[in-house]
Amino acid sequence: MIFESVKKIINEQLGLSEDEITMDSNFLEDLGADSLELIDLIMALETEFDLEVPEEDIEEIETVGDVVAYIKSHTDLD
Repeated sequence: MIFESVKKIINEQLGLSEDEITMDSNFLEDLGADSLELIDLIMALETEFDLEVPEEDIEEIETVGDVVAYIKSHTDLD
């Protein structure tokens, strides 16, 4: 569920096909996101999942799997 929602947001923010997005996809290397796009993406995820991601945590997020794990550990969602 979380992964599907994250894929949809990445698709909307970066204009990528959901088929291109895997748990191992690196935002910078595989998905071609620049730092501004990554910030916009994080803001969209914060809105969707009703959470706040501190700047120091953003620096640790590199892959789609990192985002999914972060959301799981900071919400009641699975």
